[in-house]
Amino acid sequence: MSEAIKDLLKKNHMSVTDSRLQILDMFYHAPGALAHADIEKKASDKIDRVTIYRTLQTFEEKGIIHTIPTADNSVKYALCKDRCEEGHHHDNHVHFVCDKCGKTICLDDVHVPEVKLPKGFQPQQSNMVVNGFCSDCRS
Repeated sequence: MSEAIKDLLKKNHMSVTDSRLQILDMFYHAPGALAHADIEKKASDKIDRVTIYRTLQTFEEKGIIHTIPTADNSVKYALCKDRCEEGHHHDNHVHFVCDKCGKTICLDDVHVPEVKLPKGFQPQQSNMVVNGFCSDCRS
């Protein structure tokens, strides 16, 4: 997996650093979206809070990860699919938040419906979050 992560960084013209490798590896192995605090807990002691913040910001700018709004006005992050690129996110899918375990999952095959806005309005981003019970917690 680390070769794929290195290739992703190189494709996006980014230096391959230990912190970037470690953070991207977390996203590849996470069962759902991650918050800054999740990454901070799992990261080695070598990665400080500011480095995590800057890395997440850079990954988002490069189209590697996308943000997911949460009910408490914080943000979670998830890997983008191949169609995203620097400055152009195409993650127009629904996000699911489990009310029991708290996991946030990208539903890549469930698209956010188009919203018809009044004349003169131009959308920049659409988000849709559905709450309920995930398949693991429903049983």
